Amino acid sequence: MNRRHWLQSAAGSAALLGLAGCAGTPASPSGATAAAMPSMGTGDLGVVVERATGKLAIVNTSRPRVLAEVGGLGDLSHASVVFSRDAASAFVFGRDGAMSRVDLLQMKLTGRVMQAGNSIGGAISQDGRLVAAQNYQPGGIKVFDTRTLEPVADIPAVGADGRASRVVGLADLPGNRFIYALFDAGEIWIADLSEPRSPRVTRFRDIGKQPYDALVTPNGRHYIAGLFGEDGLALIDLWDEQPQARRILAGYGRGEAPLPVFKMPHLRGWAVAGRHAWLPAIGRHEVLVVDTETWAEVARIPVAGQPVFVMARPDGRQVWVNFAVPDYHRVQVIDTPSRRVVRTLEPGAAVLHLEFTPRGEAVWISSRDANRVSVIATDGFDTLAQLPLEAPSGIFFTSRAARVGL
Repeated sequence: MNRRHWLQSAAGSAALLGLAGCAGTPASPSGATAAAMPSMGTGDLGVVVERATGKLAIVNTSRPRVLAEVGGLGDLSHASVVFSRDAASAFVFGRDGAMSRVDLLQMKLTGRVMQAGNSIGGAISQDGRLVAAQNYQPGGIKVFDTRTLEPVADIPAVGADGRASRVVGLADLPGNRFIYALFDAGEIWIADLSEPRSPRVTRFRDIGKQPYDALVTPNGRHYIAGLFGEDGLALIDLWDEQPQARRILAGYGRGEAPLPVFKMPHLRGWAVAGRHAWLPAIGRHEVLVVDTETWAEVARIPVAGQPVFVMARPDGRQVWVNFAVPDYHRVQVIDTPSRRVVRTLEPGAAVLHLEFTPRGEAVWISSRDANRVSVIATDGFDTLAQLPLEAPSGIFFTSRAARVGL
């Protein structure tokens, strides 16, 4: 039996067992429904956000299947997830400003805090003791104890002009620090929480107009923020003794009228593969390739539409790209050595997110309007499994728990 048929058979058998178990097992008060599960670890677990129903589906990534659904998580229309250091808990940040904690082994909700009016993401500290939420309303970040969910710090985001700002691009840094951008103020801040009750904030002013998203390179050295208000990006070398923000790729669309922007890339949807960064070009139907030694553009690759997520396979050999409307039913695969698009896939209407299995043999793709997640092999591009889920969006695997910046 080949791998594809084995996975489909395993997934089908598991689905039947799961249905049989759920039929005789009432939902717990937390909203989780699951068959009795054997003892297991968390290394091959992940979650899929079901945005229309306020649920989180807990999934197995080695044998693609849904293990449980946990409800009661509120407005998940733009939800993001980070994992505890031991990969046993998922922290979910919702549009309603709630931060929810889900135990992946017990498969239930274990805590929920209404911490803001509108939250779009979070990060876990290096030592795993702190979780920070980035907020649109009222802006700023709030920091909590991961064990008790008690508030530890509240850092308003007020720019040099005295106005509150939305926060984007939050990521963890070594030393129990968090870095983030102020969209409305055009600033980048680093909050040092090594003394949690007395945070120290370093501010970088005038970094560019409207930073909309950011990433930390896998080695934790560089923070890069995209700029929506102008062509270019802001870069900080965090290894410098006195870090400074500088502009890179300024005017990458110079001389050409920008195309309409239907959806900004967000939530660290960029990639570093080898010595190159692969970035979506705002207002362009292109992916930019940047040398991470010189931070100069070395190539740009025409793609099917406006890129949203540009994701690298763990080994860096492939980069997968999805798109905003009207091309959001497509996914394209770029071969990184040749820098060519080698495959165009159509896994279902409204592709919202992609996530690679930890070793990269497969990629999971959510298709919101098709109400399914497709699991596709990255070698031959076969569809290994399709999981019916209601309006799926973000996909997050526990392998993220061991990576900087996620």
